[in-house]
Amino acid sequence: MSYFFQFLFLITFIGAIAFFVINIKKVIRNIHLGTGNLPQDNKSIRWKKMARIALGQSKMVVRPIPGILHILVYLGFIIINIEVLEIIIDGIFGTHRIFSFLGLFYDFLIGSFEVLALIVVGSVFIFWCRRNITKVKRFFKKEMNGWPKEDGNIILYIEFILMLLFLTMNGADYWNNANQGLELAGSFPISQHLFSFFQDFHPSTLHVVERAMWWLHILGILFFLNYLYYSKHFHILSAFPNVWYSKITPKAKLENLASVKKEVELMMNPEVDPFAASPNNENEASEKFGAQDIFDLNKVQLLNAYSCTECGRCTAECPANITGKRLSPRKIMMDTRDRIEEVSKNIDRNGQFKDDNKKLLGDYISSEEIWACTSCNACTEACPISIDPLSIIIKLRQFLVMEKSEAPMEINLMMQNVENKGTPWPFNNSDRLNWNN
Repeated sequence: MSYFFQFLFLITFIGAIAFFVINIKKVIRNIHLGTGNLPQDNKSIRWKKMARIALGQSKMVVRPIPGILHILVYLGFIIINIEVLEIIIDGIFGTHRIFSFLGLFYDFLIGSFEVLALIVVGSVFIFWCRRNITKVKRFFKKEMNGWPKEDGNIILYIEFILMLLFLTMNGADYWNNANQGLELAGSFPISQHLFSFFQDFHPSTLHVVERAMWWLHILGILFFLNYLYYSKHFHILSAFPNVWYSKITPKAKLENLASVKKEVELMMNPEVDPFAASPNNENEASEKFGAQDIFDLNKVQLLNAYSCTECGRCTAECPANITGKRLSPRKIMMDTRDRIEEVSKNIDRNGQFKDDNKKLLGDYISSEEIWACTSCNACTEACPISIDPLSIIIKLRQFLVMEKSEAPMEINLMMQNVENKGTPWPFNNSDRLNWNN
């Protein structure tokens, strides 16, 4: 029977890891639908930024209470899952607590894992109360209806259950050994007291309970691993590369369109033949300005969309949203990710993308939303993992202005003045010296 369970575990484990790898490859493929290359410059700066923001979570503690609780859950959940390595080895080889030979160090590890598990349970409960009892406003914006709202609670339930299964497994194992006078492997400062009623159970019953909790715990972890792809909690994996590849230049610095810059340079140098300036001049003339769909966004922007935690800090800081405008930076990222996933399913069905008569701009994000943006960068400053919603908004605006000639009346008037009078203001050039009066 032992060999049967080893085989069953091995098949389950390989299947779960294979499914996870398939989904990760799909994400990587989808990110590479974007333009350009992922930045590789200033590596030392990027490593330091990733260590400070992604690992150290420096931007989370701007709001101390949720920030500290998040760090506790993050560290607790990651550190506790070190014991998953032992579970995997035990499952494959049919052993039990194979690392127990570490002696006192093993006792320290298991004891610290239990303390962390209890902290995670408490922190998750507080997070649940914030979402469902005190109802923090940023969790109840329009874009958070339906699945996004449910997903936030599902994650909390999974984390709570996994920690409870871990403690129950340890408690049953402790009392099973204690009741039989066997040598204890590990230290159980929480579970032995939390499940003290196990001391009245028969050893065979406790063995069944311990095995059941062991299986449920590892199956829960494998389920959680594969659930990440469908959840906002994919940021557990993507936050680190997202911060590493994030913008390291000043936030307010906008990137020039290379094609526009080249045309301006040609205009400023009349001696250069514009048709001889580049062998690819014809292709450059037909290049799309800005972004209409995800294929026009760069790879970092698509990675940003996958990394969004939907925490809403960006929207909570957005002055346009605060004053009642339709713009929500969080929704911009969620809509971009939804469009990526729709394109991904299209590719899966057809082997390549087939036009579905949909675009990110118009079908997902409206022009009203992007023109409500003040370009203040409050959203990028507030994001805990350096996501840049403004860069997507700017790209969509560029498409509307340069491809569709669509802009608010005030902007059109300003551009007409620049074209006709050389200034943004509707004053006659002959009166230029009187403008300051």
